[in-house]
Amino acid sequence: MVTAAVLLCLGMQAGPAEAARRAPSFPWDDLFGTRPQRPHKAVRRAAVPLPKPRPAQAPAAAHVPAATAPEPPAAETQSPAAPAEAARPSERAKPVEAAKPAEPAAPQLSACRQALTEEIAIAPSIPDIHGAGGCGGEDLVRLEAIVLADKRKVAVKPAAILRCKMAAAVVDWVRTDIAPLAQSLGGGISNLDNFDSFECRGRNRVAGAQLSEHGRANALDVRALGLANGKSISLTDRGVSRALRETVLHSVCARFSTVLGPGSDWYHEDHIHLDLIERRNNYRICQWNVDDPLPQVAPLLPAERPEEAPPREVAAKSDASKTDAPRIDQGKANHGKSDAGKKPNGTKSDDAAAPDRSAETKTQPTKKRRQSRRF
Repeated sequence: MVTAAVLLCLGMQAGPAEAARRAPSFPWDDLFGTRPQRPHKAVRRAAVPLPKPRPAQAPAAAHVPAATAPEPPAAETQSPAAPAEAARPSERAKPVEAAKPAEPAAPQLSACRQALTEEIAIAPSIPDIHGAGGCGGEDLVRLEAIVLADKRKVAVKPAAILRCKMAAAVVDWVRTDIAPLAQSLGGGISNLDNFDSFECRGRNRVAGAQLSEHGRANALDVRALGLANGKSISLTDRGVSRALRETVLHSVCARFSTVLGPGSDWYHEDHIHLDLIERRNNYRICQWNVDDPLPQVAPLLPAERPEEAPPREVAAKSDASKTDAPRIDQGKANHGKSDAGKKPNGTKSDDAAAPDRSAETKTQPTKKRRQSRRF
């Protein structure tokens, strides 16, 4: 009893907090709710500072997907600055719209491409070609037609794949030189016969040869010019007027670096090769032989000898051409005849009256004559 009283007095002096801390605990205190509850400290809630609003001239922020964006803390939603930001939803959406990936800028057109408009040629651009051994090129076009000053179109058959500078040179050549020339022939030019343009190959299609200008899309082979009246003028045909072919020769040699035609080699006997290769000191090659036209009718038989022509001189036959008859000693022959015709007493024999049968017999050909007859 004394012990219990002492404990009770100590508990009253220590205060309720100390008594609760020192009071013994039993397992059934929580079950029956007899365990005293400890007072909790008052929670002091402090305001979280918010960042300043993003200036308008600041660069666009990286786009963060909505699913992975962290949620704002509860204190931020309850801050006094939250209503001000909520009142400006358009400003918060601007960085998201500006974060879209920028589209790649279109490649800048070359000066040649800008000058080659649809008013002078139908030549759409095509992607660059990069092949093996340096084959291909850049700033390529597909030349489909040439537009003349009167808006008529000269078709390129088939369409030629060329570099822009080479295509522009061909267009200027046709518009300036060929169109006026063809106008006087048959109503103007209607098409250009393209024998070959871009082809990844060596010169003259020889294996292992140096890369041709055709492999660089810098050459064009022209075979003929089509007229509006349906006729076709082959530039290598000898039946075409020589003056016309010479006019075309002078025009192409003044515009292109290389001109190869008949007479250069047997690879260019049926077409004209044109290219714009760059050489030292602006050296040019122009090899095209403009041959004379062939005769209309080839003489098959010699002409008849005119009546007023002097008589032909006939050469006298030589002795060697005569028949090589066996030679007989005239003395012996005469002696034989005299002896055969006379008797020993000086009278003629009876055989003299008989005809000379030996003279009738023909002389047999000699061995030499027989051999000559065989040939």
